[in-house]
Amino acid sequence: MANSTPYNDPVTLRLPLREKLAYGMGDFGSNLMLCIGTLYLLKFYTDILGLPAIYGGVIFLIAKFFTAFTDMLTGVLLDSRRNIGAKGKFRPFIFYASLPVALLAVANFLNSGFSLNAKTVLATVLFMLFGLFYSLMNCAYGAMVPAITKNPNERAQLAAWRQGGATLGLLLCTVGFVPIQVLFTARPEIGYLVAATVFATCGVFCMWWCYTGVKERYVEVVPDHHKPGIFKSFCAIFKNPPLLVLCLANLCTLAAFNIKLAIQVYYTQYVLHDIHLLSYMGFFSMGCILIGVLMVPAAVKRFGKKRVYLGGLLLWCLGDLLNYAWGSSSVSFVAFSCMAFFGTAFVNSLNWALVPDTVDYGEWKTGIRAEGSVYTGYTFSRKISAALAGLLPGIMLTQIGYIPNIEQSPAVLEGLRQLIFIYPCLLAMAAAIMMGAFYKLNEQLFMQIINEINMRKGKDVTFQPVMNAKIIKEV
Repeated sequence: MANSTPYNDPVTLRLPLREKLAYGMGDFGSNLMLCIGTLYLLKFYTDILGLPAIYGGVIFLIAKFFTAFTDMLTGVLLDSRRNIGAKGKFRPFIFYASLPVALLAVANFLNSGFSLNAKTVLATVLFMLFGLFYSLMNCAYGAMVPAITKNPNERAQLAAWRQGGATLGLLLCTVGFVPIQVLFTARPEIGYLVAATVFATCGVFCMWWCYTGVKERYVEVVPDHHKPGIFKSFCAIFKNPPLLVLCLANLCTLAAFNIKLAIQVYYTQYVLHDIHLLSYMGFFSMGCILIGVLMVPAAVKRFGKKRVYLGGLLLWCLGDLLNYAWGSSSVSFVAFSCMAFFGTAFVNSLNWALVPDTVDYGEWKTGIRAEGSVYTGYTFSRKISAALAGLLPGIMLTQIGYIPNIEQSPAVLEGLRQLIFIYPCLLAMAAAIMMGAFYKLNEQLFMQIINEINMRKGKDVTFQPVMNAKIIKEV
């Protein structure tokens, strides 16, 4: 039943700390399950399954392209929901999809003992299924932000908490996976399986924490006669210039970041001759990311999102160039990696803070509010970049002559150095050019957009007692 109680201005509403923590735990949990594949699955394919590196790259390419399109379908599914229950529009997907994600994350590290072709097919199918359910879980998680708050500063803080959770998840995977895996030196395939099980179990618990700790306050219900179809929703995406620029920039930055993560295990083993250094490097570099994440809200408040984003890219490029020139020792590698990862903290945090702004821009420009489609249009670009990032190391490892578990030639070592430093640096530079020249959605325009959207809709707001959510209706 409608309630006439006045409501807080959604642009100034502050979120409680416990809710921000719960939201951050969502990306912590999802990254515990995702990063074990990003960091170690290619090495599992080459060193345990015995697949040629190019096969591993093709598996990543096929699976990521598949999940790029499942992301888009997930967005349409989210936007088409009309009968919103007490659990909300997005929250049910966060928890219930996490269970198959965890099971498939573990199954990806199974050594079947089949023939080479059978192993390849099975690995591809398992990774595709993992991506399918991960889309359902993670796209709902990201698309939920506009339903949580309309305050741009709170969105930036949620993005910082999200990036903090993602960084902790990546840190834990970097530091903790190998020590568990090497406990089983006689049966390394068992070590991979045990480590994956530990991380997947923790991931499910964190997703439950997020599911129970966040609230959807602004769930928009669009009348059926105004319901955007698939074609209309996708047209709304392509009429959203800030989203398109952000997608292209993210295509570069995520590919660069994933290439670094995939190659660093090879770099520490064969160039620096100390695979255990990966844990120490992860601890220091991820610690720098956490420091950067904590600085994001204050930096954004003072300089604005775009300037902070570009500053992060500059630090990233500088760290990679210094590492290529002088990163041949363990100490210098860790030091310059810390600089580069410190820069990525601002870039990756603001990627998530900028997406909700493009949702409002799209509604202002087209009249269609499609959180799911806008968010999954963005994640589509992320999956394409992840596909390319998975393919490129596999191709390059094969082309430079990498052979597992032997001393590598100088040509192979130089190829590894270029893969982990030069290619990511060039991609980060491309992202800086695109964002600097073409991204026009600043803080002043955003406030104008929010005010105009509110004027269009008026103040007809009803309350849903079970969810304590504001259901905004078109008038």
